[in-house]
Amino acid sequence: MIRVIIERFIAESLEANYEDAAKDTLQKAIRAPGFISGESLKDINNSRHRFILCNWRSIQDWQIWQQSHERKEIMEKLNLMLEKDEKFTILEIP
Repeated sequence: MIRVIIERFIAESLEANYEDAAKDTLQKAIRAPGFISGESLKDINNSRHRFILCNWRSIQDWQIWQQSHERKEIMEKLNLMLEKDEKFTILEIP
């Protein structure tokens, strides 16, 4: 199993729009093969700084989702709300 940490910085005044789009993303990821669980966290000192933690069965499952047409479509909308590109950290759970 792996855990993927996605770090995002939301552009000012777009938090409500981001929330709706992020929920849509999670709903679609849940149906992806290999998805185990996910959660969204907000930096206590900066509400525009977000982390998405998700567990996947394997790195291959994550990569298939990450490169999928469905995720790319979602990210086209989300990227308009971000100050900079999202950052990924992939951790292996022993």
